[in-house]
Amino acid sequence: MTQAPERRRLLPMLGHVNGKRSPLTCELKCGSQCMSPDANTSSNEYAHDIISAAMSRRAALGLGAAGAVTVGLVAATAHPAEATYGYWGQGRARLDFTPIKPVDMTVDDLTVPKGFDWSPIIRWGDPLFYDSPEFDPKNQSPESQSKQFGFNSDYLDIIPDPNGLTGVLVNNHEYTNENTMFPTGYEKTNLTNMVRTAIQAHGMSVVEITRAKVGEPWTYVRGGARNRRITLTTPFVVDGPAAGSDLLKTQDDPTGRRVLGTQNNCSGGVTPWGTVLSGEENVHQYFITSGIAEEKRYGFPTTMPSRRWPEVEKRFDARIPGYKNEPNRFGWVVEIDPQNPNSAPLKHTAMGRFKHEGANVRVGEDGTVVAYSGDDEKFEYIYKFVSAKKYKEGDKKHNMTLLSEGDLYVAKLKGNSPKKQITGDGTLPRDGEFDGSGEWLPLVKGGKSMIKGMSVERVLVYTRLAADKAGATKMDRPEDVEPSPHTGKVYAALTNNSDRGKEGKAGVDEANPRTGNRDGYILELTERHNLPQATRFDWNLLLVCGDPTKDSGTYFGGFPREKVSPISCPDNVAFDRSGNLWISTDGAPSKIGYNDGLFKVTLDGSERGRVQQFLAVPQDAETCGPVVHDTEGMVYISVQHPGEDGSFEQPRSYFPDYALPTRLEPGEFSMPRPSVIQVFRKNRSNKPQFPGNVSDQPGKGENQGKKRKNGHTGPKYRGYEDKSTRELQQRAQQAPKSYEG
Repeated sequence: MTQAPERRRLLPMLGHVNGKRSPLTCELKCGSQCMSPDANTSSNEYAHDIISAAMSRRAALGLGAAGAVTVGLVAATAHPAEATYGYWGQGRARLDFTPIKPVDMTVDDLTVPKGFDWSPIIRWGDPLFYDSPEFDPKNQSPESQSKQFGFNSDYLDIIPDPNGLTGVLVNNHEYTNENTMFPTGYEKTNLTNMVRTAIQAHGMSVVEITRAKVGEPWTYVRGGARNRRITLTTPFVVDGPAAGSDLLKTQDDPTGRRVLGTQNNCSGGVTPWGTVLSGEENVHQYFITSGIAEEKRYGFPTTMPSRRWPEVEKRFDARIPGYKNEPNRFGWVVEIDPQNPNSAPLKHTAMGRFKHEGANVRVGEDGTVVAYSGDDEKFEYIYKFVSAKKYKEGDKKHNMTLLSEGDLYVAKLKGNSPKKQITGDGTLPRDGEFDGSGEWLPLVKGGKSMIKGMSVERVLVYTRLAADKAGATKMDRPEDVEPSPHTGKVYAALTNNSDRGKEGKAGVDEANPRTGNRDGYILELTERHNLPQATRFDWNLLLVCGDPTKDSGTYFGGFPREKVSPISCPDNVAFDRSGNLWISTDGAPSKIGYNDGLFKVTLDGSERGRVQQFLAVPQDAETCGPVVHDTEGMVYISVQHPGEDGSFEQPRSYFPDYALPTRLEPGEFSMPRPSVIQVFRKNRSNKPQFPGNVSDQPGKGENQGKKRKNGHTGPKYRGYEDKSTRELQQRAQQAPKSYEG
């Protein structure tokens, strides 16, 4: 169907994007930020600065490599630590698989290795409570969406209870795509309903899950006692040094200590005390502002955003007296307790305000807690927070105060090779790798501002400006930054930056060594003496991503390039019990022509840098929130924006139901639905496994009519590997893009 003119105006990136990048994704995900002038106009030094007596990587790796980690699997034991941070599943079997071949970007299927199957745990619109309306995509409302699973799943965690048979699923909902959520032209007469429904589709979901046997797939529990929706209308408590600041006060909240909602929640992490951290990322795109310097540094527009929220909710119009500070109330790390649906979620001002991809915690031997975070935009920075108080095992109430007070740092990286050896095409310098050392530059320390002319409150509310003044290193879109629970080494996904080296832009350096970096890197950072609170570190690029069959400027930790799976645009990272790194990608279709996927990377030994592709997501989709319980043979991901470029009437994906409009069963819809999925082994007869206590057969006696834990319209759990038929794939492939007319 031809796209309405009003809908086409959502696409300023059309005609300006490189390769096959979807202009719709650019607009909906980050407000086409790349089309705007660079938010970072600072003239900071870059990482090609030479260290005269740089320590070699091998020497750095020998400094106390295993002593500082007290979360995850505790050394020399087989017992999980306090949180799922240390839970990789119960059992001893390794997750062995035959890597899949790259999947062409036009294939609408979820592809898994031979011997594995998959099924959704929960999908957009699935009812969470007994009184939740059943999903009806033609009649969505704010009231129904507030009680259903949200849209565009991102960060994910599966947190089992001690028995391994029950638990909770926690999921972020990053943004909405009104083109696939609502009929074309719906906004002409239903703008208010559209906006307020989308507001309820953002935020987070906490959902109880259950199974009959450890190692089997899960089903979600409709009406679970811990089920919760956290949306843009949920009250949050603001804590930390900036709480109550005049910079956070509004007409609706003269205290500056209570914010309604969270939005654009991207990645996150589980703390050792069992709470969940979530990063507010591209919050700028929902507001209209007056365009002061601080707003420009965060990319806030001065024109009406494409979703038109300020027309419906005045708090998103910062030009209105009384609401000028509303944008400052977003862009934080938030913390929730998934075990207590009545607890107040927090916004932590001590951790700084920027476009947080997420936040991930490590605990040192002395109880010091650090949290790492990336600012997901081109030429932005990597940050670290160090707690003032110490972790106390088993004292959850105390530990939930650890992120409220502490020191905030930003990273400065230096290379150890001469500048002339960094050629911009990925050629390694003479020492054989991109590496060097760095320091954590203080922004706030001991409760005092370290930035001249800026108070503590201003440093925390306008952290980007403080980091500019400190002289931090401009990086190529630092996204997920996570410490390994095995070694304490920190891994950062640097997704890409096609502007690197362009006229007027930052040039190449040893930490960002490619001009027009389209495929991204994985940075490995080792704190000095492996102390998480250290102020100096050593680093190397573990991966210089791309397709080695087409790009000679790739590097895979020294592993032979001809023996790896091609990988592009790393986004989220995770770890398994065996110590391997797992990477999910976002943007591979536009860079190497393949669907995004999930990849396993060996980190040490003779196979260091070996990349093996485990799965691929459907057409137009992104792989998010990987969770790997390898000893159970279970892998979990969020599938975000499947069929993003399609329309409500003509979808470009049928994931996950893969059902023709004429062959729908209860609860199925012939349209794309962002979902959380689980991948599991087939049984010995090569048939899919089934979750215990979940059946497609009607119940008997008192269980009559109670077919499934998730209700009679929930996912069927029959094994979905072969549901995407050739007919459906052809339909998806032939559907026009919503912005092509």
